[in-house]
Amino acid sequence: MGPAGNPAIDPALALADRVWLPLLHEHALIAGPEVLRSPAVRALCPSGVFDIQFMKSAFFRSLTIVIAVLVVMAGSLGSAALAQQGQAAVASGSPLKVGVYVSPPFVVKDGTRYSGMAIDLWEAAARPLGLTYTYREYPSFEALTEAVRKGDADVGVSNLTITKDRVERVTFSQPWYDAGLRIMVAERDSAGFWQVMGGLERAGHLRAMAWLATIIVVATLVLAWFYRRFDETFPRSWHAGLAESFYEVMSVATSGKVTRPNALGWIGRISGGLWMVCGVAVIAYVTSSVTSVMTALTLTHQVNSLADLPGRTVGVDGGSVAETYSRDLRLSTQAYDTLDDAVAGLRNGEVSAIIGDAPVLEYYAHTHDKAPLSVVGPIFHPDKYGFAFRHGDDLSHAITLRILALQEAGELEALRRKYFGNER
Repeated sequence: MGPAGNPAIDPALALADRVWLPLLHEHALIAGPEVLRSPAVRALCPSGVFDIQFMKSAFFRSLTIVIAVLVVMAGSLGSAALAQQGQAAVASGSPLKVGVYVSPPFVVKDGTRYSGMAIDLWEAAARPLGLTYTYREYPSFEALTEAVRKGDADVGVSNLTITKDRVERVTFSQPWYDAGLRIMVAERDSAGFWQVMGGLERAGHLRAMAWLATIIVVATLVLAWFYRRFDETFPRSWHAGLAESFYEVMSVATSGKVTRPNALGWIGRISGGLWMVCGVAVIAYVTSSVTSVMTALTLTHQVNSLADLPGRTVGVDGGSVAETYSRDLRLSTQAYDTLDDAVAGLRNGEVSAIIGDAPVLEYYAHTHDKAPLSVVGPIFHPDKYGFAFRHGDDLSHAITLRILALQEAGELEALRRKYFGNER
């Protein structure tokens, strides 16, 4: 069978007839004498007559066919490169060791099974490559990164933030999630009794109230003596008389009402009116001072942004970017193994707030709606998540291409909406 009847050569012949011959003829006409005098042309055509008849000669036609075949073969090899990279990753025959760090909703553990956005994305990227793998859990981001660096794990799958320090140790895939840090706080009740008393003391109100208490005691004694002398119906025993007198003073101080009959006529009316004015002033002062102190305590104990954290202890996930960033800001930090432990420390008062990955904190607060937790302030220290591979591993390139394909197809955005809804 001649070349024209070979199915593998037919596309090349068509390419030569439609593209290469006209293209070379055009370039020869444009180039002019320079082309005709070139060594390459004289080697192909010693007579120096380089025209369309020569380009249609058997020799030149064969040359263009060879070039066209090479182009077709290059395209076929390029389309198979991705599959070859995936096959090379499993050429050893043993499953890949995929390291994970549990961090809902990116990696969620249910018994011996793992799920979550990062797991779903990894499996969607690995499936077309024919990869087989097993999951291995690690206790922290740092442990996961080191396992990949040392080769104990082939891939690191979690919401692993891409940082300069980590890039020096491992190779990352295409970033697949834009994130950052936020702050979680506990929604505390109103200030306690001793907190209010401390606030009153610091504001100087407690000393004024002590003077008011002294005046009430003196007024009770004076009023008891006065009623014993001028009111025949007043109790004669001192303990009963003091109790009656104290009740009278407190009634005037709190409600402005005089409970005993007027024993002094118009003088008694004037003194009673003065007592009522004093009582209203006392109540107004006590109420305003306590209210102002409680308001100040509420504002003082609130954390609304990063600017409110200096001087407080914050909880962080051990080995996380949040821990590194907090220490760079010289914040007092308390590291915890899990977010549940950090939340327990927040409720117990060990820490004033928690700094962590924004989507993780938001998901935790949303799924623990009965707990008095709030995620406050804007996102700071923006970052990106990626999968980690050992330096030199070709699988990182193959997975990157699959992530890009999933992104272009809209499947990556569909995964995000699955776990976080339409809000971003």
